Amino acid sequence: MIEIIIKCNFIVLIKEIFLHMKNILTIVFTFLFAITGYEQQKNASPSFQIIPLGIQGGLDESNLSAYMIAAGGSNNYICLDAGTIYAGLKKINNSKLFPGSSTDDIQKKNIKAYFISHAHLDHVAGLILNSPNDLAKPIYALPSVLDILKNNYFTWKSWANFGSDGDKPILNKYSYQPLTAGIEINIPNTELNVTPFVLSHVKPYESTAFLVGNKNNYVLYLGDTGADAVEQSRQLDKLWTAIAGIIKAGQLKAIFIEVSFDNSIPDKSLFGHLTPRLWMQEMLALNKHCDGLLKYTPIYITHIKPCSNCEVNIKKELTTANTIGLTILYPSQGKPIELK
Repeated sequence: MIEIIIKCNFIVLIKEIFLHMKNILTIVFTFLFAITGYEQQKNASPSFQIIPLGIQGGLDESNLSAYMIAAGGSNNYICLDAGTIYAGLKKINNSKLFPGSSTDDIQKKNIKAYFISHAHLDHVAGLILNSPNDLAKPIYALPSVLDILKNNYFTWKSWANFGSDGDKPILNKYSYQPLTAGIEINIPNTELNVTPFVLSHVKPYESTAFLVGNKNNYVLYLGDTGADAVEQSRQLDKLWTAIAGIIKAGQLKAIFIEVSFDNSIPDKSLFGHLTPRLWMQEMLALNKHCDGLLKYTPIYITHIKPCSNCEVNIKKELTTANTIGLTILYPSQGKPIELK
């Protein structure tokens, strides 16, 4: 009887040791995979070239949200939001990226399509004002966003109708291309594909996140968004769930996400935006989805609202909130970003 008990205890002990070893090996292999992917990333050729045409969230009309992005080694760009176009292009006109090209040339020839996250003026003013100078190309957006462009901006009461629908006469310069959340599309005349995700920006109004792909490499750009807890939404959680796998695979090269206000602004006055405190809540949720590997993905903070000490306060509060070693960066207008 004693021998049977000893044998049973021994078997239980062996099983427990095996389970612990399995868990340890899983952690070790996950860590080694992440490190290997990180080292390969440092030595790889660029996967994306990003040019911030505008980075702020208001007041300065010459520096509003707009980001050109192309596959590494290509000059075929799409523009994610278009709050500022011409002023941003003037800053890069003399760069080595577009030798011999004028500001007009870059907008006409190198921007192949626009992706608009939502139709607030700080995200579309540059597109509207520079439309007479542009060439024919598509505007991609959720149907709710395209409706605002069609019914409020590209109308003969407020501007000429350069769109492909709405008030007559229809000039048909920009073709409206409705997006479906979660459905990837290939972008003509570029090497890129894009998958849209719905965001909540003052419930029930919609904004959009764009997952931009180049082969097996990705960049995530978020338009304006509130935190799930404040918006009474699950849109960010759905997004984090969707992208967790590419973070764990080392394929997400950067996240561009807004932090508009510092922590002094109460939740009721945010109107669909993030503070450092709320941003960190969302990053912790994303980090959990990707098994703690978020620190290997650079995070660029966008859409900071210009006010007295706002930028200084936001940067300090983000540094304090960052308890998990995230890489936090800040884009500069006209300064290209090369992602490996």
